[in-house]
Amino acid sequence: MRIMTMLGLTALVAVSVPGSAQQDERFRPPGGQAEATIYRDAYYSGPAVAVQRAEPDMGLAWQVRSIRVRSGRWQICTGRNFTGRCTTVDQDTPSIANQFRTLQSMRPLGGGGSGGGGGSGQSLRGMGAEFFPEPMRYGQRIQCPGGQSTANCAKTTADQFCRSAGWNGSRNQSLQTVGRRVYIADVLCVRSGF
Repeated sequence: MRIMTMLGLTALVAVSVPGSAQQDERFRPPGGQAEATIYRDAYYSGPAVAVQRAEPDMGLAWQVRSIRVRSGRWQICTGRNFTGRCTTVDQDTPSIANQFRTLQSMRPLGGGGSGGGGGSGQSLRGMGAEFFPEPMRYGQRIQCPGGQSTANCAKTTADQFCRSAGWNGSRNQSLQTVGRRVYIADVLCVRSGF
């Protein structure tokens, strides 16, 4: 990890080491490996780091205030190399207890964990947006309440989905009919400008 300052903005950037097995964290196939995202601020805001494997030394310049579990169960520890005070997290936690905010290491434990109703489906994630072709909740495609098929309902439902996925709202959304059911589709979740 490296901290970069550009145009007065500071960001934590994952640095790829040549020859490492680091995977591209922007694409997460459904049912893939464990993933969690830690945030500097409560309620999934501020600088964030996506973690997909054991990290014995997080090297963070800030305290962790919230964590979103996309999949799996995670052990988070206050010491390097999984020492110090440790606990298991298997769902989204909008405000981490004070004793775990100095997170130094974390690792997937394997097995269950729904990610707080996760299973948001395949996505392509960038720094300021994430695209979901077929958004899901609890393993099911998302429909407008009452089976409505209006643009207003699609926008409201997509905004709710994006907020539950840690974004501020949706910039784009469509409706898709499959077997007489209408689902939201092609949702672009964004941090601002929605």
